[in-house]
Amino acid sequence: MPKAFLVDTTRCTACRGCQIACKEWHDLPANETKQRGSHQNPPDLNPNNLKIVRFNERMTKEGVVVWNFFPDQCRHCVTPVCVDVADMAVPGAMIKDKKTGAVLATEKSAKLSPADAKAVAEACPYNIPRIDPKTKRITKCDMCFDRVSAGMQPICVKTCPTGTMVFGEREEILAVAEKRLAFAKERFPKAHLVDMEDVSVIYLLAEEKEHYYEYAGFM
Repeated sequence: MPKAFLVDTTRCTACRGCQIACKEWHDLPANETKQRGSHQNPPDLNPNNLKIVRFNERMTKEGVVVWNFFPDQCRHCVTPVCVDVADMAVPGAMIKDKKTGAVLATEKSAKLSPADAKAVAEACPYNIPRIDPKTKRITKCDMCFDRVSAGMQPICVKTCPTGTMVFGEREEILAVAEKRLAFAKERFPKAHLVDMEDVSVIYLLAEEKEHYYEYAGFM
């Protein structure tokens, strides 16, 4: 049975526990960072950060400062375009695991030419894949495939202290998403679920997606 995440941003406090846990579980090195006028660090996804909490700050017409946090990661699309594009160049470079629904970049992705690797990355409607300049492989969230295959939760879900992230069978998560949405609408009338029919990482946003991140949603 395919798996799915719900990411309820109305519960996210930007503790970045998920971001750090992901790095630790995947044994990824640190990035050199600097103050750029934002709490978001590093500034973007990269081969050493498969998940990043994005920050968006704005002031309303009433003069109220609003913070919106967005734990960004691969959406593990139901029909992943990246897999189709990669297959045209190097079959098996990108695969979708039938049991879990995880979209994975394999060792064969290192055989993609720079132009083909770029085409795979640009095919993603959520701007997720990155190319590791050292290994030449495509890098992205792998749904903690090793953990999930062993019956455990993805490390980001396991680590989250606020219940922002929920993981399980897709049909169960869809039902949880609808319940969470109904609850969120009591406080946030514009709350909505993003692309829930098309992806396996479903976001619940309190406001329009433009108040989060350019690629927060496709539709």
